Amino acid sequence: MLLVLASLLVAWPVAAEDGHELWLRYLPLPSAQAQAYRQQLGGVDAPADTPVQRAARDELVRGLQGLLGATAAGAAAVGQPIVQVGTPASSPRIAALHLPLQDLGEEGYLIRHLQQGGQGGIVVAANSDVGTLHGVFHLLRLVQTTQPLADVDLRQSPKIQRRVLNHWDNLDRSVERGYAGQSLWDWQKLPGWLDPRYTDYARANASIGINGTVLNNVNANALSLTPMYLEKAAALASVMRPYGIRVYLSARFSAPIEIGGLPTADPLDPAVQRWWKDKVDEIYRYIPDFGGLLVKANSEGQPGPQDYGRSHAAGANMLADALAPHDGIVMWRAFVYSHETSPDRAKQAYDEFVPLDGSFRDNVLVQVKNGAIDFQPREPFHPLFGAMPKTPLMMEFQITKEYLGFATHLAYLGPMYEETLRADTYVQGKGSTVARVVDGSLQKSRLTGMAGVANIGSDRNWSGSQFDQANWYAFGRLAWDPMDDAGRIAEEWLRMTFSNDPAFVAPALAMMMRSHEAVVDYMTPLGLAHLMGRSHHYGPAPWDAGSERPDWDPVYYHRAGADGIGFDRSAGGSDAVGQYAAPLARQYGNLATVPEQYLLWFHHVRWDHRMASGRTLWDELVIRYGHGVDEVAAMRGTWDGLAAYVDPERHREVAAFLAIQQDEAQWWRDACVAYFQSLSQRPLPAGQAPPAHPLSYYQSLSFPFAPGI
Repeated sequence: MLLVLASLLVAWPVAAEDGHELWLRYLPLPSAQAQAYRQQLGGVDAPADTPVQRAARDELVRGLQGLLGATAAGAAAVGQPIVQVGTPASSPRIAALHLPLQDLGEEGYLIRHLQQGGQGGIVVAANSDVGTLHGVFHLLRLVQTTQPLADVDLRQSPKIQRRVLNHWDNLDRSVERGYAGQSLWDWQKLPGWLDPRYTDYARANASIGINGTVLNNVNANALSLTPMYLEKAAALASVMRPYGIRVYLSARFSAPIEIGGLPTADPLDPAVQRWWKDKVDEIYRYIPDFGGLLVKANSEGQPGPQDYGRSHAAGANMLADALAPHDGIVMWRAFVYSHETSPDRAKQAYDEFVPLDGSFRDNVLVQVKNGAIDFQPREPFHPLFGAMPKTPLMMEFQITKEYLGFATHLAYLGPMYEETLRADTYVQGKGSTVARVVDGSLQKSRLTGMAGVANIGSDRNWSGSQFDQANWYAFGRLAWDPMDDAGRIAEEWLRMTFSNDPAFVAPALAMMMRSHEAVVDYMTPLGLAHLMGRSHHYGPAPWDAGSERPDWDPVYYHRAGADGIGFDRSAGGSDAVGQYAAPLARQYGNLATVPEQYLLWFHHVRWDHRMASGRTLWDELVIRYGHGVDEVAAMRGTWDGLAAYVDPERHREVAAFLAIQQDEAQWWRDACVAYFQSLSQRPLPAGQAPPAHPLSYYQSLSFPFAPGI
């Protein structure tokens, strides 16, 4: 269908902005820019014969109408520039161009300015309808961020196949580690009521290249696999499908007992194998394009194959065999640690999974957290990356900020993701980055994936705060291309979400790019980890001890005393450094060469140890805590100065959250300094103020109703 974009006056929306539109606001560009784009994008030629084609065409028309002050109407005049969208199969005009699409795969696309028969314009072409949808979103992104189109010639395809959000959502609509309201999925009203927000969710994910969603918590309820809930999941799949998004489910390993009536869930039992085969066949009758199953097993009390003396591979392979006829996959999480506490929890996943390398089925991805502990503000990359060359490893990042201040602290996670992805494993020499392990290029993996634990909920702004949207956005862009640049992604997000004005973008970008390091400094500087309050993970509690499991307590991780602080993971300690390739083991294991950002992760260090700054470790630690607080104060000042460029509603909310963040950063600094000083018995460095309260005050605080538990 050929449509023309005719000019009309479009007013700014009357309603206050609340963040619901995310980065897809499509507000009118300044008139001169809009006019220039209209001269290049005068008409739309896009098929609409399939649901995916209609989604692509409707998005393009919607976006151009909003951005350029135009609406679809009438027929194109001769010589009118047009946007041609389609595949060689769906569009004779595209087929006649003989474009080089062969190496773009099923999801890639080409965007090119061309001149054809006296009629110029832009072509968005792909091998599949989903590819054209991705291309349409990219074209709109170019217009949103006011990029030139006169000589545009772009080719993109995803570097990673399965780009998936993991929702830790429960059937009662609570969200484990969720800080943005209730679950987006209203299970009670499904399948009869499909909330329009589901479509908005699908659009947002498709716009950044996410192609899968796991609907339920990894701490799964077996009822999720019953017909009642499969019918509800199928309804959600019908909304996701036109946007190229496949639905997945978390499976409880003991489901054959709990909903199947079997006496066992032993993966080698033929009756159990038959039950899972029948259950998977049933799922595909409800959802023909079902993506597969995510499994958390034998971790934090969850059931699994080890309950029956079987390996993780035996459990994963049983499910993989059931899924294989349907082209489904298993994402088997490597986040495991047993109730029998090992000398170093950081070593357990490596010790359990490396011996299983090569024993998993071809349709199994082992899903590995970015670090070996648990989504800490900073961790060295997980030593499993590169250590299992015969097994595809799927990166698992956490988007929801369980350990990074929940929704109220501004912490842009793009730099943290980038730090992990660009880390060099050295398993095949220099250049063996984590990104190359994850995208399959290093070890020639046939199946690749990246997962992000979602921060999405029922809040109008989706993520609990305006800036937390950027972490969802950054995850999607880095899952598409794990070597993309976190700063470029942040700038893109800022331009689409707030303003293209350079006077806004430059200071806001600088603020975002410093924010993660600020949080590390006021929470866990110099390689410290897991200082958060037990269970709820809200606020500092480095003194916390006495759990039923020592590795649930902060004291297990920092091991501070009168002599010093830090966990000795050198060859003379737990030897966790030995799980890395030799060049890294030597670097991390040597107190003289370990990067200071990982110092206390790998070493127990005397308080009087001299740092690169020339200060003692004690002085450096206190100063780092204070620097984190100062950075938040600077961010508040920056944001206050940007009020002219942001709508009042969102500016006010961000300002209020930054004030909360500064108060809580000061709390973190004071509580941690008070506690560690009680052990070090050293004076504060010159110019550093004492904590506002005695240590007993901070230890007395209690938070029984902190969100996300």
